Amino acid sequence: MSDREPGTTEYDVIVLGGGPAGENAADYAISGSDRTAIIVEPERVGGECSYWACVPSKALLRPAHVLGAAHGLPGIETRGPDLAAVLRRRDEFVHLRDGDHDDSSQVAWAGGLGIEVIRGVGRLDGERRVTVGERVLHARQAVVLATGTRAAIPDVPGLREALPWTSRDATSMHELPKRVVVIGGGVVACEAATWLSSLGAEVTLLVRGDRLLAGTEPFAGKRVAQSLNARGVRILFGTSPQRVQRPAAADHGEGRVHGGPVTVHATGPDGESTLLADELVVAAGRTPNTADIGLETVGLRAGYVSVDDQLTVTDVPGSWLYAVGDINHRAALTHMGKYQGRVCGDVIAARAEGRSLSAPRHRAGADHYAVPQVVFTDPEVAAVGLTEAAARKAGYDVRTVALDIEVAGAALTRDDYSGRAALVIDNTTDTVLGATFVGPEVGEQLHAATIAVAGKVPLDALWHAVPAFPTVSEFWLRLLETDRSSLPSADERNRTDHDH
Repeated sequence: MSDREPGTTEYDVIVLGGGPAGENAADYAISGSDRTAIIVEPERVGGECSYWACVPSKALLRPAHVLGAAHGLPGIETRGPDLAAVLRRRDEFVHLRDGDHDDSSQVAWAGGLGIEVIRGVGRLDGERRVTVGERVLHARQAVVLATGTRAAIPDVPGLREALPWTSRDATSMHELPKRVVVIGGGVVACEAATWLSSLGAEVTLLVRGDRLLAGTEPFAGKRVAQSLNARGVRILFGTSPQRVQRPAAADHGEGRVHGGPVTVHATGPDGESTLLADELVVAAGRTPNTADIGLETVGLRAGYVSVDDQLTVTDVPGSWLYAVGDINHRAALTHMGKYQGRVCGDVIAARAEGRSLSAPRHRAGADHYAVPQVVFTDPEVAAVGLTEAAARKAGYDVRTVALDIEVAGAALTRDDYSGRAALVIDNTTDTVLGATFVGPEVGEQLHAATIAVAGKVPLDALWHAVPAFPTVSEFWLRLLETDRSSLPSADERNRTDHDH
């Protein structure tokens, strides 16, 4: 680090945003070198996932999964979850101390790698230049944008004034509202409905579309809906809020009920309806944190930032500006942001050292065709790659094999095991383009499918990946057997060829 000009501090790499994507970009960009890096973070190093999203949500969801498994086994006495104990465990994972999140361990991690951390809002101020308050930074090699996204609030009359909970409040809740209306039918909405209902809340989901988890195979959303209904969640499909009223709205702090009762006026297939709740959760998408980071100083507009497969911003010349994670709108998942950060860091390092960028690790290709995701509802939904509909829309000639998960390992796991699995297979290459699993703990089955999709492994090779007995993974063998039985035999193929 050296002063480039009076009042300006120089680093090789400047990262705006200290979430997982930014952390990985900084780490990989300077690893094994004497290059310098700084992370500029206005909130907490570790980002949304560590404190307000993935980590706390899974901590809140896990008790429901364990109770479900226990209820499925005879001889085990169970009782409902202890709310206070569940919240205490959640607080430990998100390092909540004295009402605030403690990121000192994350800061220490960065320092141990030689990465400096500065608190504040970083703004671009022209080429390779960043301001943080009165401080001016200059990047010798790269500036990385990793500022993430925030919850979007739909433009519904009275909604903002009602001070609804967003995902941050829901994962940070310190008191359980008795009646909750959740707006949305995606991942955040379904997971929140799962843990809120499992902890004792009366939950109503307002879903604009006709099914849950619209980006997955139809059977996935159907099974999640059936499970939520069974636990008492009311789901109103084709229904949208039109007006919200909350006369006694009051901000009592993150995760606390924001004032008096809230009234939601909605319209659906049966006309108008009025719902009364103690809290309203908005889970209707995300918006990028780019409005005040100086994009206009380098010729960009606020909004999502386009990048190429080396994570270089496409509309800014010079190959010095990168964007990783949610703000490039490629795959808004923590693990994919970290993946992009690793690729981005490797590209920065290669460019700094004048090395070739021809190696596969210098291109982020997986987020085009092999994105894995687990929805931690009960049952879980695990998926990677393309759905059948997406594959056909993309022009692939495909076949789909699907079956209920009925193997010895599943039955031994719990008496009430219920699951389903599907593979989308490319007829041209005989490889797996996508996989979807629904059932208890199926998230732990997903990586095998991810390897098959990312590695373009032929089905003939998968026959030699023998699942252990008695495990749930035996359903892989059943899928292959079902696919084989549905295909024409060699004799049938020969007759067809002869006829032509």
